[in-house]
Amino acid sequence: MSGETVVVGMSGGVDSSVSAILLKEQGYNVIGLFMRNWDSSINNDYLGNPNLNNDICPQEQDYNDALAVCNQIGIKLHRIDFVKEYWDNVFEYFLDELKKGRTPNPDIMCNKYIKFDYFVREAKKLGAKYIATGHYAKIEDGYLKRSHDVNKDQTYFLSFLSQEQLENVIFPLGDIDKSEVRRIALEHGLKTATKKDSTGICFIGERNFKNFLKNYLPCQEGDIVDITSNQVLGKHIGLMYYTIGQRRGLEIGGTKDKLFVVGKDLKKNILYVCEGENNEYLFSDSCILEDVNFNCEIRPDKALAKFRYRQPDNEVLIKYLDNGNLLVSYNNIKSVTPGQACVLYVDDICIGGGIVKEVRKNGEKLWYLL
Repeated sequence: MSGETVVVGMSGGVDSSVSAILLKEQGYNVIGLFMRNWDSSINNDYLGNPNLNNDICPQEQDYNDALAVCNQIGIKLHRIDFVKEYWDNVFEYFLDELKKGRTPNPDIMCNKYIKFDYFVREAKKLGAKYIATGHYAKIEDGYLKRSHDVNKDQTYFLSFLSQEQLENVIFPLGDIDKSEVRRIALEHGLKTATKKDSTGICFIGERNFKNFLKNYLPCQEGDIVDITSNQVLGKHIGLMYYTIGQRRGLEIGGTKDKLFVVGKDLKKNILYVCEGENNEYLFSDSCILEDVNFNCEIRPDKALAKFRYRQPDNEVLIKYLDNGNLLVSYNNIKSVTPGQACVLYVDDICIGGGIVKEVRKNGEKLWYLL
């Protein structure tokens, strides 16, 4: 598609930088677009963090890096604010899910509502025929497929996009691995060539998760209870700070390294724990998915599933319920929890997924999981 205009989401990282280079080398008319999704001046507790340049907030540094790359490779960079859109569609969802004691994935919602919705609208204003991002994924024959670099594959985070949203999308890094991306960046002398990959939730970044959340959700201390003995072992600082399967951070003396979070009781404000990483309370054999999304026509009875990013594939059976939900059955998977995204695959095709509504064992809902 030589000469066609493609707008690349420039994040200030090495992946989007190399994506722009590859597209330009392929003959596209490349335009960069930087999204500002969060007001970094809000609750700014970055100061004093030794991992950061405290003279400038991380988001502004990302913009400066993106601008430097665009200037170097000879493309124009535009900038757009989606702060309100991000707050309304992603951050409020994140807070609401935490209030319910669930485990949300805001990055999935950011892709669905911001990067492949509002971003696309802005890209079209710039004359885009295509949009591109630095995600590790592929579009082949109209299907969303895993990337060549299986360790970096990001189809998990793209699973809630619709078939329409995946049209006219290019993932330039789909057929190369991360080491090759770094090599290309170094070869071109890019400022981002050795820049550390961003991790965690974008609006929290390098900040302390608990300190950040205290600005929005009040801490409500409660009991930590052993689910087998019903013995009170200590106090938690707020149910929203704990995830199912978590071991570290319980701050219980003695056996703390042997205890795992296994459940929550919102009404009684109890955090349930169990002893041992293979405790039966940590395992389930089925779940109900709600808010189901399919990005293609494939509707299998058997599939592969991931309940967490980087989790190994799990073989599952799928039953399609009358209300649009799915009953997903599996062989004893650990720490499945409400609010998680269950992403479905057929071989290397990501067909979509759903949000875990209810977790079951032997046909019964697990009472300690909301």
